[in-house]
Amino acid sequence: MTGQVDWSSSDQAVAYLRSPEAIRERCEQVFALGQRDQLAHFTVHLEQLQALAQATCEEIRVNYPDLEVPLHSRWRHFAAGGVDREEILNRRLTLLSPRARCRAKLELAIVSVLLDAGAGERWRYTEVPHAQTYSRSEGLAVASFHSFASGVFGEAPYTVSGSKLNALTSQELAVAFQVSESNPLLGLEGRAALLNRLGAVVEAQKDDFCGLEGRLGGLVESIEALDQGSGIEAGRLLQLVLTVFASIWPGRIVIESHNLGDVWRHSKVSGPGLTDGLVPFHKLSQWLTYSLFEPLKEGGMQLIKTEQLTGLAEYRNGGLFLDGGVLALRDPQAALRAHSASSELIVEWRALTIALLDRLAQAVRVILEVPESELPLGNILQGGTWSLGRKMAAQRRPEARPPLSIESDGTIF
Repeated sequence: MTGQVDWSSSDQAVAYLRSPEAIRERCEQVFALGQRDQLAHFTVHLEQLQALAQATCEEIRVNYPDLEVPLHSRWRHFAAGGVDREEILNRRLTLLSPRARCRAKLELAIVSVLLDAGAGERWRYTEVPHAQTYSRSEGLAVASFHSFASGVFGEAPYTVSGSKLNALTSQELAVAFQVSESNPLLGLEGRAALLNRLGAVVEAQKDDFCGLEGRLGGLVESIEALDQGSGIEAGRLLQLVLTVFASIWPGRIVIESHNLGDVWRHSKVSGPGLTDGLVPFHKLSQWLTYSLFEPLKEGGMQLIKTEQLTGLAEYRNGGLFLDGGVLALRDPQAALRAHSASSELIVEWRALTIALLDRLAQAVRVILEVPESELPLGNILQGGTWSLGRKMAAQRRPEARPPLSIESDGTIF
């Protein structure tokens, strides 16, 4: 994107930093530094990648013996404990039109993903109907599902409205998610504030939510307008998500009033104009985009070029490469400390994760002898890397803690 672009223009710079192309390009810069042994915090050991790819293939075969691997999305977590909650939802929505069902599922996916930042090691959610207890991502999914069903996020059950989100208090969210002194949820205040800002966006940006005023699901029409005849490109969907929801993120790096969200600085990363030194990840927004594919397809929309999206720079995938020996800390004692998300150590870890996921996916396809069209990156995340990362963490540390700890405000990952 360096041709005729005016890199001194904030609009051009922000558009680039909100693209999956930018994520890959900047992460590849960090990876190249790692290959040249020029990173301050990590060394890269590509000779270990083949063994990790083999282990990922074995994980895929265990989880999906027929190699029919679904997409990595929030919808997989709604089946936690073997309970088909999506089917329960379908029964509740059976009298609605296909468009209305699409809206409802889109609303659930968005709110649930935005609540999916790390829960911490102690938090648990007990699902009363099934008397099962869940933690981490699955627990957050189940808790958000029941909150959605009971009307915590909308004026009626199975809806999400701007006004209800705008007024939601951290105390109300704590009750819905069973939070207490003995059952603390990491970043509770930050999660509630994120939903408040989401509500404000829905109420203020009526042009973006024109399909149904006041409802988060009104975004469907704006998404549909991305189709230029052959389908909706995944990269364009991500850019819409990042643009519409830009103001919900806590103020981090801002370019002339544009809040960049999950974008961070690294002293050795270069780029033209206003993009210099910046590394975008957009983890929650990409996770959200992946999670919109299925509701949109049910609503009759076609998603194309899904390979444009990158892997997800989060605990499980990043932990996989550390625990698998592909990455190593220069200072092993760094694993004993909590780090800010803005620290160069964490930026390096996340960038290396993105670059390595692309390479691991390619190696996995070669071993399994399947083309990218049959096993895209998003499906490899589901079939192997995320669950293998969790298993390896459980083997090495109590409570399946990730190998690195990040100071989270509940809005990063």
